[in-house]
Amino acid sequence: MNAMIFAAGLGTRLKPLTDNTPKALVPFRGKTLLWYAIKSVVEGGATRVVVNVHHFAEQIIDYIKDENWGVEVLISDERDELLDTGGGLLNAAPLFVSGQPIIIRNADIVTSVDCKRMVTAHLAHKNDATLLIKKRKTSRYLVFNGEMDLCAWKNTNTGEQIVVKKSLEGEDYGFCGIHVLDYKMLQLMGPVRRFSIINGYLEAGRTTRIKGWAMAPEEEWFDVGTVDKLKQAEAYYSKTK
Repeated sequence: MNAMIFAAGLGTRLKPLTDNTPKALVPFRGKTLLWYAIKSVVEGGATRVVVNVHHFAEQIIDYIKDENWGVEVLISDERDELLDTGGGLLNAAPLFVSGQPIIIRNADIVTSVDCKRMVTAHLAHKNDATLLIKKRKTSRYLVFNGEMDLCAWKNTNTGEQIVVKKSLEGEDYGFCGIHVLDYKMLQLMGPVRRFSIINGYLEAGRTTRIKGWAMAPEEEWFDVGTVDKLKQAEAYYSKTK
């Protein structure tokens, strides 16, 4: 099992914490965000983890070398050009174990979600991609039908909408930055270039099996991409753990 951690972002929303530190190495409860991200995908079954780097890349490379992860952790170098999530994934493709699924995860997420359960569901249903989703407020929604097929994307601020599959029913969910991808999907997304992985799913979703996997009500999830949200997550876990 492969895994990909998106850790190349500039972390501008986390300033001043990222003035001299990459977003992935921002501390959280005695560890780094990257430590929690790698731990979660390893618990999900990954034995080869690829981490992409750009901003303060050397710090992340040194950090990975200095830790004992128990699995193979490789670097996908984007110092010359930041490729966004879709491009970052395709750029890392030569580093993956060929033919094996890929757990994909943003570094700036803190969650109690069990990646292993998500991987098990992905494999059991023979999905091409499985996206972690949650009923939450956002401006950009993914729309899924009753069978949890990806049907559309919409931006409530601009009114823009992209239809993948026509459906008489649909529910809006927020994407939660964790997904499982079948290896063959890499070939369907075209050449390496700068693009969002969500746009890749919207294109490929017309002919592939892309499913939503809704979080259980008792599971917690935080996007800690801002200082305020990071503090909220720290406050929550200090009370419950």
